[in-house]
Amino acid sequence: MKTLKIIPLFVFTILSLFSCDYKPKQITKTVDYNKYLNVKDNKSMTFANNEIDFWQKKFDAAPNQISYLSMLASNYATLFEYTGNIKYLYKTESLLTQSYKTYNYSKVSTIRSLARNYIAQHRFKEALGLANKALAIGEGKKETQKLLFDIQMELGNYPEAVRNLNAMRDMRDYDYLIRLAKWNDHKGDLKTAITFMEKARDIAEKEDNKVLKIWSYSNLGDFYGHAGRIQESYDSYLKTLAIDPNYSYALKGIAWIVFSHERNTVEAKRIVEAIEVTHNTPDFYLLKSQIAQFEGNKAKEVENRNAYFTMLKDNNYGAMYNKYNVLIYADAKETASKALEIAKVEVEHRPTPDSYDLLAWSYLNTGQNKKALEIAQKYVAGKTFEPKVQYHLAMIYKSNKETQKVQPIKEELRSSIYELGPNFDKKVNQL
Repeated sequence: MKTLKIIPLFVFTILSLFSCDYKPKQITKTVDYNKYLNVKDNKSMTFANNEIDFWQKKFDAAPNQISYLSMLASNYATLFEYTGNIKYLYKTESLLTQSYKTYNYSKVSTIRSLARNYIAQHRFKEALGLANKALAIGEGKKETQKLLFDIQMELGNYPEAVRNLNAMRDMRDYDYLIRLAKWNDHKGDLKTAITFMEKARDIAEKEDNKVLKIWSYSNLGDFYGHAGRIQESYDSYLKTLAIDPNYSYALKGIAWIVFSHERNTVEAKRIVEAIEVTHNTPDFYLLKSQIAQFEGNKAKEVENRNAYFTMLKDNNYGAMYNKYNVLIYADAKETASKALEIAKVEVEHRPTPDSYDLLAWSYLNTGQNKKALEIAQKYVAGKTFEPKVQYHLAMIYKSNKETQKVQPIKEELRSSIYELGPNFDKKVNQL
């Protein structure tokens, strides 16, 4: 689930500043989060680096002790989580692959760890192959079923995902509850999703489990935001940071509240730029580009978008940013055909309603309205409830003169501007 946590995507179009009658309720206070913007020490990273040094020395002295590789991999994964540096994700993969081969492809815990690494890389079909191998071996079946649910959801194999979810049913189990929440969110039942996530949070608090509390609070921050419960979203992110001051995802959530709800672009940029010092990933450039777009600063919008593509060029992110790329390329006539090429690859690798939405959106932006409508009706409509997808659907219907289908979506989208971002204010009103 964690891999789904991304700042909302967008399409790049110059929009005017928000209307003068927009009066957002002030939610955030700099005094609440300033202390988290320039944290000098990261105890988790220091511990991980010390562990890497310790286990590497032990492995060098006894290279037949393959279990040391898993210890090393786990700590490199921690470095990736806190820095976003892709080299750590690939180092984790390398160590797990070495361990996997040495154990003659039979150690289930290593197989599952490698599958999760593939999920982070968006190599979902390869992850599925590993999960099925783990299931065939049979050891730790329930843990493998959790993994299978996660992968099947990413691949859009929803009947299979539900079968695995039902097989692990236990309302007292944290891992089951967070997946039940995810399933209900997928179905568009956000209220029920929040209920189950809150039950999971209660378990995490009762057990006083730091890792589970961080995960619960940060995910509830997202869910509350999507439900328009901005104050509760903000409070949840602050709870996350109180446990782990270096947890940049929670700071990103606060930056989004400052930008999308409070429309304070200067402060949003300050937060983002503070995060970038320690956790630098391409999507931050896109967020800054989006902020510049809202400010009407075309030069900064383009500058940050170009910096995003430069970072992709300088690092091998594989398919991890394909969705972003499609949305960017589709927005300009000269690159719309490129968006279509990437969208076709995404559908092949990950045939979800969201991927088909990218394909339909790309067809629309290359002037193939009928083709876009055909795909949207067959693979997208009624199968996902993401606001961005709903906006695309409305545009596809509008371009095909099915105006009677546009108005209901428009009404729904008006309550989703926070999630979409302020640049969608004008777009939704013009539907």
